[in-house]
Amino acid sequence: MNNPFLLLLGLLVVITLTNCANRSEQTMNNRASITAEDILGNPDYQAISYGGYREITRDIQPTIPQLKEDMLILHAMGIRVIRTYNVHLDHASNVLAAIRELMEEDPGFEMYVMLGAWIDAKNAWTDLPERIRDEDSPRNEVEIARAVELTNMYPEIVKILAVGNEAMVHWASEYYVEPGIILKWVTHLQELKNEGGLPETLWITSSDNFASWGGGGSEYHKEDLNTLIEAVDYISMHTYPMHDTHYHPEFWGIRENEYDLTDIEKVDAAMQRSLEYAITQYESVVTYMKSLGIDKPVHIGETGWATVSNEFYGPEGARSIDEYKSGMYFKMMREWSNEHGISVFYFEAFDEKWKDAANQLGSENHFGLINLQSEAKYAIWDLVDAGIFEGLTRDGKPITKTFGGDEDEMMKTVLVPPTNEQIMAGQ
Repeated sequence: MNNPFLLLLGLLVVITLTNCANRSEQTMNNRASITAEDILGNPDYQAISYGGYREITRDIQPTIPQLKEDMLILHAMGIRVIRTYNVHLDHASNVLAAIRELMEEDPGFEMYVMLGAWIDAKNAWTDLPERIRDEDSPRNEVEIARAVELTNMYPEIVKILAVGNEAMVHWASEYYVEPGIILKWVTHLQELKNEGGLPETLWITSSDNFASWGGGGSEYHKEDLNTLIEAVDYISMHTYPMHDTHYHPEFWGIRENEYDLTDIEKVDAAMQRSLEYAITQYESVVTYMKSLGIDKPVHIGETGWATVSNEFYGPEGARSIDEYKSGMYFKMMREWSNEHGISVFYFEAFDEKWKDAANQLGSENHFGLINLQSEAKYAIWDLVDAGIFEGLTRDGKPITKTFGGDEDEMMKTVLVPPTNEQIMAGQ
């Protein structure tokens, strides 16, 4: 004889599972309807550059549980869009899998991706003596194909495809390509989109230095670049005043009329000029684009300020590196970009020590807002104070503050920029 109670219980279980499945499907449909056009320039969708590597080599890939930890931390910070850089390693596909799992576990979780496809010149990263700038590396076709595959696997997450990272800037001497190579792949992706082979709302761009987008010298002003600007859905440009405290330091040195300021006032004045320098580079790209009769969005694919350096930017160089300056730049850049409707993929979320494996005090390892000890740097101490990280850990460690939260100790590390005269004298 059938037990009515068990029958009722079974019916309730079926109804509950069906409702859960329907809610999950509805959530995915809602995510799929969000577009790059909705996201970019919207201050409710803060963006950041992300790499989840913990070790000194990328041979050790972060696990999906580790990536989920990171996504929860970034979500708590208000980040809703992350940028990745290549698809030839497992990192990107695992990030996408981690995000989908979090979305399925919590309908309120929301995270989107600017998926990067790495582009190299022929013979890049080889022992061959010549880099052939106007020919593809054999890997480029494979990289693009994998990016297309992942985009179609995760249409509710991938909203932007970026062809290359600083692939056109001339100082990237190991691998840079001529604009025609980037144009070739952007055109290919746009054609795929038009034919239904990619989501029709997907935005396609390339993410490169401001000079590569026409904001620098005339050596970059080529017809292929002009055609590329027409071909992308928006321009993703990079600006790094921190690097130019060494390479182009005219904005950095303390002016004669600032000599009587306090040390911290001198630092603040130099950081304000740094923000203005970045804005000038942004505006130079907009100006060049408009000189071509083109008007489309321009956003910042990278900018940031490292916190440690024993190189050009440290105590024996430009004296531009410490947590106070990094925190100032982060907050000023966020305020300016939010006010003007510009997305900034701030570089970067977490420190990564593989970037300069041979020199662990190299600046490239220290651009993160959170270090490898799970400590929030000064830029986001206020978020720790607000309690947003409560219950969250990274590799088993709660998110605490650098310097134990002692601002006086942190301020002892602040370096005062040199004067203009010292810079000119090479000191």
